[in-house]
Amino acid sequence: MAKTKTQYACQNCGANSPKWIGKCPYCGEWNTYVEEVVTKTSNKVPGLVSGTGSKPMLLGDIKTNDETRIDTGNAELNRVLGGGLVPGSITLIGGEPGIGKSTLVLQVALDIADKKVLYVSGEESMQQIKLRAERLHRGGRPCYFLSETLLENILNQIKQLEPDLVIIDSIQTVATDRVESSPGSVAQIRECTTSILKLAKEASLPVLLIGHINKEGSLAGPKVLEHIVDTVLQFEGDRNYMYRILRSTKNRFGSTSELGIFEMNQEGLREVTNPSELLLSQHSDELSGTAISAAVEGLRPFLIEIQALVSSAAYGTPQRSATGFDLRRMNMLLAVLEKRAGFKLMSKDVFLNIAGGLKVNDPAIDLAVLCAILSSNFDIAINKRFCFAGEVGLTGEIRPINRIEQRIGEAEKLGFSEIFIPKFNSGIQQQKYKIKVHQVTRVEEVFKRVFS
Repeated sequence: MAKTKTQYACQNCGANSPKWIGKCPYCGEWNTYVEEVVTKTSNKVPGLVSGTGSKPMLLGDIKTNDETRIDTGNAELNRVLGGGLVPGSITLIGGEPGIGKSTLVLQVALDIADKKVLYVSGEESMQQIKLRAERLHRGGRPCYFLSETLLENILNQIKQLEPDLVIIDSIQTVATDRVESSPGSVAQIRECTTSILKLAKEASLPVLLIGHINKEGSLAGPKVLEHIVDTVLQFEGDRNYMYRILRSTKNRFGSTSELGIFEMNQEGLREVTNPSELLLSQHSDELSGTAISAAVEGLRPFLIEIQALVSSAAYGTPQRSATGFDLRRMNMLLAVLEKRAGFKLMSKDVFLNIAGGLKVNDPAIDLAVLCAILSSNFDIAINKRFCFAGEVGLTGEIRPINRIEQRIGEAEKLGFSEIFIPKFNSGIQQQKYKIKVHQVTRVEEVFKRVFS
């Protein structure tokens, strides 16, 4: 017998309420409760819960399949995933509209070798997909396309076709008849994702999902969506720049600190294998206010250019602005400059920018930030063959950092002559490198050598 009732669900966190309320007591958002119709079929014996019928086993008795990861044909995506797609896993890719999510997964569908791929689109027709594929100058691969939004039809086509990879664009457009609510609602997303997960685990089928984001920048739908999937990738970037960053925020089969860099052009997304050469300015003149830092994201070292502008406060109250860098950390570094090094910047405007539109959280760029600020303040250019890598503490000391040998090797490869690193990073052998390595303990030592 079917029981029908209505309830209100928060579209942000998925919390339920028997009546409408203005502010969600769980996530604090306003006007997010939407009425949903819930239908339950009571054909079970009361008190009994259905399950898989499996029995407990010892860890040594569990048999594993020696299944290798699936190569996506995209080196940057493989890097972020940890080596490729794991059979039976669900990967969720989120990002702003127009950032390139559909282009990325379409390139994967058309580039993957010796695999049968099913591309399900709920947002585009078959003709639109073909036009986009022709723009990417790709084709001829064994890839099947389906324009469908009903979950039952999608699952039937997957069972009949038996593909090696399924791509769904996007999960917010998929709906099922078992839930009487509109596509994109909390109940629809939860039910559809759970059904896809069950099929993926049973058939060892990797699935790529595209997810929308809300105005705050987080993935739309209930938080349970991120708990269900195995991997969550965030595709980000400023549309005014041509670079796109792919980050991993959750990965059950790899590291969450890896980073993939792409360049958007007329033929789609191009992998950036050496980001240092693209992120550094190619001007030959020595300009004040710029410093080069050796940063590391995941296992990848690359050099970035720090730009700073220090000027007298025009309106009395000094301004502080940072693009691609934590503003609170910049204020802390300015306080270190004033307290520990004696430079008075409290009455001046300070603007900081990381060239290329990147957002970097590596604390090892602190030393380059301080040098760029002082370079602009004194209007003295830093030698363009100098590179910096070091975290600055509140006492003015330069703290040790990780992967120091990779940073030195990247700076040497790009032709830098000198690099400043923390002295407490032990094990550095100068004779191994052609670049001159300065090991320093305080920020004052660096300032004397750079600006003298």
